[in-house]
Amino acid sequence: MYVRELSVTDFRSWPQADLHLEPGVTVLVGANGQGKTNLVEAVGYLATLSSHRVSSDAPLVRRGASAAVIRATAVNEGRELTVQVEIQPGKANRARVNRSPVPRPREILGIVRTVVFAPEDLALVRGDPGERRAFLDDLLVARAPRWAGARSEYDKVLRQRSALLKSARSARGAREAGTLEVWDAHLARTGASLVAARILLTRALAPHVTSAYADVAPESVPVGARYRSRVEAVDALGHPAPDDAATAALPDDVTGGPDHAALAEQVEETLLAEIGRRRDQEIDRGVCLVGPHRDDLELTLGDGPAKGYASHGESWALALALRLGGFELLRSEGSEPVLILDDVFAELDARRRDALARTAARAEQVLVTAAVDDDVPAGLRGARFVVEDGTVRDQVAS
Repeated sequence: MYVRELSVTDFRSWPQADLHLEPGVTVLVGANGQGKTNLVEAVGYLATLSSHRVSSDAPLVRRGASAAVIRATAVNEGRELTVQVEIQPGKANRARVNRSPVPRPREILGIVRTVVFAPEDLALVRGDPGERRAFLDDLLVARAPRWAGARSEYDKVLRQRSALLKSARSARGAREAGTLEVWDAHLARTGASLVAARILLTRALAPHVTSAYADVAPESVPVGARYRSRVEAVDALGHPAPDDAATAALPDDVTGGPDHAALAEQVEETLLAEIGRRRDQEIDRGVCLVGPHRDDLELTLGDGPAKGYASHGESWALALALRLGGFELLRSEGSEPVLILDDVFAELDARRRDALARTAARAEQVLVTAAVDDDVPAGLRGARFVVEDGTVRDQVAS
């Protein structure tokens, strides 16, 4: 798929901007602070309903405006859909498809699919587990948009159960403890579904990550990726059996098929038992100690962990391999995402630039931002916009 038209109103630094895009490579060139990243950020927002740069929506609305609007027309195998999101901090966002309102913004997910590689991605290797959980969950939604609803449901259950734990030591403790049992079951059920999906996704993703890393850092030791749970019995399920490779990449694994259902059942039983075992600890601390919100995507470098041991160059290569692995996984399953490369070439050496350019050349559409033309490899010189002084200069050949 590719994005044919992009329009933003009161988004970030832009009162208004309109771009006509084509398949292939489009490069947005401009000095820092001119707003080029804001434009590709808008495309990414339509794909995930979140920004790759900030955790909340408030900074996305131009100062002095009450709301921001992003609208794009996506073309997928000849079919066009126009999708629009109105971002309203402090209120519920609103969305439309072909000018018709949809009940919930997440119903637009899947119309635009993206894989974004940006300087912030170094946190995938060096940052907290939450960065890697978000990476997995965004990739889950890109594979099968229904997981946005599953993730939202788990978050609601987690908030409700956490609130009950905090009040369980009060005078109402006995009543709260009884109510907790109901929410224990909800947490185990919704959490198990999400954990199972993440495990199967990681098994499908890992070979692509290993291959991409070998391409961008052939001089380094091999890398690996596996799902790591703080619950010992669940953690063991994160290790794929020898015969899993034949089925791990099937889309059925993340859309509710038999592999997912069987694994989710195992995880649910284990989570429920662990919740019961740790009940007193949870009440004492007032937090949920069991569930997918405590898990991690473990990245290895050789025989040890990558975090804390990978050099700066190795960390960049591994972050790049995660994004390229996700891109190749989606493509292998017939979902062609827009590849967004946001101001990353200046951070990469010649070998990694070339590896990234080779992968990008296979994408149906690539959106590149750069401060100067020289940062963009020759193989990615396509259509070009100059972003300067609050304007997007007319497209010219490059």
